[in-house]
Amino acid sequence: MPPSLLGTETMSSQTGATPPLRFGQVVIGPPGSGKTTYCQGMQEFLTHLGRKVVVVNMDPANEGLPYSCDINISELVTLDDVMEGLKLGPNGGLLYCMEYVEANLDWLQNKLKQHSDCYFLFDCPGQVELYTHQNSVKNIFSQLAKWNFRLTAVHLVDSHYCADPAKFISVLCTSLSTMLHVELPHVNILSKMDLIEQYGKLAFNLDFYTEVMDLTYLLDHLAADPFFKKFHHLNEKLAEVIQDYGLVSFVPLNVQDKESMIQVLRAVDKANGYCFGDLEERNLQAMMSAAVGADFQFDSTLGVQERYVETSGKTVEEEMMDL
Repeated sequence: MPPSLLGTETMSSQTGATPPLRFGQVVIGPPGSGKTTYCQGMQEFLTHLGRKVVVVNMDPANEGLPYSCDINISELVTLDDVMEGLKLGPNGGLLYCMEYVEANLDWLQNKLKQHSDCYFLFDCPGQVELYTHQNSVKNIFSQLAKWNFRLTAVHLVDSHYCADPAKFISVLCTSLSTMLHVELPHVNILSKMDLIEQYGKLAFNLDFYTEVMDLTYLLDHLAADPFFKKFHHLNEKLAEVIQDYGLVSFVPLNVQDKESMIQVLRAVDKANGYCFGDLEERNLQAMMSAAVGADFQFDSTLGVQERYVETSGKTVEEEMMDL
């Protein structure tokens, strides 16, 4: 186990000074969900908006970064070195790496102090258990909050999972578990919207998945599969847990689509409070829209569906007969 974090108190806390307020995103999600591509796209997008962006690579296994990286955790520890030196596999090696980072937060603090008046993007590892029950990453985020960072967890999942009811319920469970464990303002993203029907047709309209509506309809769809029919009671209980919490919803995203990026950034800025600050020009109407949620997510989701989801041309009665 790594050494205690007792020595990671900030220099500012020792002197009594308050660290400057800084905003940012921690980008998390399963492997291959598009985290690095998101960071690259968001960095370019925010730069065009006039924000000074700092990208922090928190993944010790991330090589060949496509974006301009200001702080790279690989300077402190790399997965290859840990696997070779301690004879660990990739999963155990990555867990050790994050525990090592947690034990050496003074290194990260010194790197972050070199950048003032910036907006931060933290590109995090893709191992799911880091965000569902292992505490190292959670403790790192907690320490960042003590350093006066206002962060939003941006959780990316592949949108094509919507085409498979069983996988979508699994995604909902993972997202809910991550939200409860990480303990940060949270925005769930359906990434790669341009590929949403690559592996199959959607059973319902896109807003059914983004707003996580009545999952009993999805359970009925699952019951048509002989394999899942015997797990109907289990799936029913999982759906009840998800709906009882009522926390999970999604924002659709295609990184190459400007309107899609704007919708995601609105949700993120609302979650971490950036939109209520004075760090860039804002008008009262935009601020009030963020405060009361008047950006009408349904309209934006409908626009995304029209662009990326093929319509069947069938009447409602015909679709119900198919189901």
